[in-house]
Amino acid sequence: MPSVRARAHTTQVDPRRHYEALAAVPSTLRIPLAARAFGDAMFPDVAVGDAFAASMMQALDDDGRTWLEDKACVYGVLVRTQRFREVAQQFLALQPGGLVANLGCGLSHYFQWLDNGCARMIDADLPEVLSIRDHLLPPASARHRQVALDLRSPGWWSDLGLPDRQGAPVCLMSEGVLMYLQPGQVEALLQTFGEHAPPGSVLVFDALSWITVGHARMHPLVRLTEAEFTWGPRSLAEFSRPHPRLRLDAVHQVMEGFSTVHSFADSTFRFLTGVPFYAVYVVRV
Repeated sequence: MPSVRARAHTTQVDPRRHYEALAAVPSTLRIPLAARAFGDAMFPDVAVGDAFAASMMQALDDDGRTWLEDKACVYGVLVRTQRFREVAQQFLALQPGGLVANLGCGLSHYFQWLDNGCARMIDADLPEVLSIRDHLLPPASARHRQVALDLRSPGWWSDLGLPDRQGAPVCLMSEGVLMYLQPGQVEALLQTFGEHAPPGSVLVFDALSWITVGHARMHPLVRLTEAEFTWGPRSLAEFSRPHPRLRLDAVHQVMEGFSTVHSFADSTFRFLTGVPFYAVYVVRV
């Protein structure tokens, strides 16, 4: 497993201080990081083989125990990771030199799975998150760069230097992010994607149902971060409504393989409400 070490050109700043000082929403990155670091041993059937997560946890002096207590959440992160990775890999199979941008990347490192020798990737997040990544992950390269980004900013598309309609298709992913945005911000994000993305582009993200809004305290792990769920879809039409170019391409329920109880509950919830309790969504233009 690759070792994690500070880069020679950076100042000696302890990333643990930044990690411990993260605000509520950014601090939720600890949950998927721990799941990717230690979850493979718990659920080998959905293992993701993250080559960096465990050594990052060690460098951050986090044994992960707090974030592994909810086994269902660990399982969900691994399945979610697989789905995001599959969508990006399918995109790159059609566009080998294509651009993948991870919006709100946290401490994930998808490029380890997506680097085919010519693909390009942008990992984007708040400056306080990038300051941790800068010390714990391999340095930026010509094909893999980091960009400071706040998705709540209306200019995020141009801030990332993404192509307009006449350009090559792009693949955007946003993992564990949209449920912490306001409804208008999610609608604006989808509208921006629909307005600017070149034909053939794809956006993949996960979302909890509207019923969770305001109830993060009931989530066994998110409640420890003091973050709050502020958006969730009430209907699948919400994913295509913001712009006429948008098309909902796929819905992947995340927890149905965890247990028969979860599978029955997920199916029942979707039947009664019209949306999954928790799912990964794929939207295309």
